[in-house]
Amino acid sequence: MSGPRDHFNVPLRRVAISNRDEATVAEFISPLIFVFAGSGAGIANNNLTYDGPASPAGLISASIAHAFALFVAFAISANISGGHVNPAVTFGLFVGSHITLFCGILYIIAQLLASTAASALLIFTAVAVPAFGVAGISVWSALVFEIVATFGLVYIVYATAVDPKKGEIGIIAPIAIGLIVGANIFAAGPFTGAAMNPAVIFGPALVGFRLANHWIYWAGPFVGARLASVIYEVFFISHTHETLSDY
Repeated sequence: MSGPRDHFNVPLRRVAISNRDEATVAEFISPLIFVFAGSGAGIANNNLTYDGPASPAGLISASIAHAFALFVAFAISANISGGHVNPAVTFGLFVGSHITLFCGILYIIAQLLASTAASALLIFTAVAVPAFGVAGISVWSALVFEIVATFGLVYIVYATAVDPKKGEIGIIAPIAIGLIVGANIFAAGPFTGAAMNPAVIFGPALVGFRLANHWIYWAGPFVGARLASVIYEVFFISHTHETLSDY
């Protein structure tokens, strides 16, 4: 005779879950890890050295933490959801018809919720979570910085993870994507924070109620992502390849 506890012995792999749900969960977990590690490194650096994020120590800390965290976040979700982690990447792949509108919306919602959750968790370790902001340049210059930085990120995503001709280069996709984010933080970090990712700024801004120039971190990444996707699709990707269907 089976007892009540026997009902809990069903393997988790037998629990019904659609591919879309699975991918959406992955797009929540990866940004959660990424934002928690990246913003947490900024908090730790400030607590240990009392240096601001634009100081040499702060830039090094932010660059390394975000590069490593994105490497991991992409790697653990690439085979499930494609490893977007970033609404701008999701938008860029939607522009290239590699993801449907409905699935893209689910991804972006999951990414924003993940950033908010990570920021809320970090409140327990600090008075405030580091927020992105414009410093030393005009808002239009900041917009250009975010466009160019995100262009580079999404272009590399296409080249190493999306292009059907990528071959063995796809193996280094997590490293390449992480490294370009780290490099862009060195270049644009002192001026805009080099977000390249609306989800990264959404959580800290929402939790801390700091929304000054918030539009830059949406407009810049989305424009940069669109440019990268259109250019790569037009010049480098054969139009005979199959596009991804909805999950």
